[in-house]
Amino acid sequence: MSGLTLEGIHKTYGDVVALRGLELTAAEGELLVVVGPSGCGKTTALRVVAGLERPDAGRVLIGERDVTRLAPAKRNASMVFQTYALFPHLTAGDNIGFGLRARRMKRAEVTLRVREAAALVRCEEVLDRHPYELSGGERQRVALARALARHPDVFLLDEPLSNLDAQLRVETRAEIESLHRRLGATMLYVTHDQVEALTMGDRVAVMRDGSVEQVGTPEEVYAAPVNRFVARFIGIPPLNILPVTHRGGRFLAGPFSFAMRGNDERLARRPLELGIRPEHLVISTAKGNAVATVALVEVAGPETFIHVDAAGHRLIVRAPGSMRPKLGSELLIGVRRANTLLFDAETGETLS
Repeated sequence: MSGLTLEGIHKTYGDVVALRGLELTAAEGELLVVVGPSGCGKTTALRVVAGLERPDAGRVLIGERDVTRLAPAKRNASMVFQTYALFPHLTAGDNIGFGLRARRMKRAEVTLRVREAAALVRCEEVLDRHPYELSGGERQRVALARALARHPDVFLLDEPLSNLDAQLRVETRAEIESLHRRLGATMLYVTHDQVEALTMGDRVAVMRDGSVEQVGTPEEVYAAPVNRFVARFIGIPPLNILPVTHRGGRFLAGPFSFAMRGNDERLARRPLELGIRPEHLVISTAKGNAVATVALVEVAGPETFIHVDAAGHRLIVRAPGSMRPKLGSELLIGVRRANTLLFDAETGETLS
């Protein structure tokens, strides 16, 4: 296996800039998840690595080898597509072995690799069936097996779970993680689903407008986002954001008031916003907590998401599933100051 490096990748389509000097590195054996909103360039980046798109500038390296100008077949990278891309007239086994036969590999070797790959993803029993005879989960396993059979240096996965139902997504996600651990393979996994990103990735790269905003472990991008965009994009429900003013040595943010600390006076000269994760808002009768009116209650099994109005601001509170307040009732809410994020309101940069 080899690592993967993208250096200063630019890609445009007419007047549309898809990638803006993209810099990204996946270490050898790493599962790097690329996440971002639709149109941010993540699939384009994957296609550039695969050789399906040629960059206008920059380099793609697999290991130490510059593959920027090489044809897709010469890169030794396997891609799993969102739509599976199986040939309908071929059996599952023939689909898995198609690329190997195209490379004129001996029949016995093709048969061996097909069976080995099918065993890895547990689809041996469907090798004689055609795609129309398979469920969505089975088709995805066949697509994965086809990629595995090539023994590639790098695996490229383009939203491979997006066409599966909720239960199959969870099951297949676990299978891909297990497969990665067993193979020690380098994988670049593209998704718009932050749950997939946070649960699967060794590291997560968050993209916006053709470039990377932050790369870090799932814990880092969640707890220590570099800016407001990353903080808002990563997290369900999304981050609560409140404008901040300062008066008499205190920060005022919606219904909350905080005494300034250490370097806060220096920050007070800048326009500020306060970010609060829903789990860091607490419902409590403690003295000094703010009054909030319940506007919406979303019950999600073990959790309840309570939307409240407080001092003219809509906030979301994550609470235990057993808590189901009535609409229009009043609650007292407080905030865990140590877990809040402070942003520059103009640049979006995280300040503390």
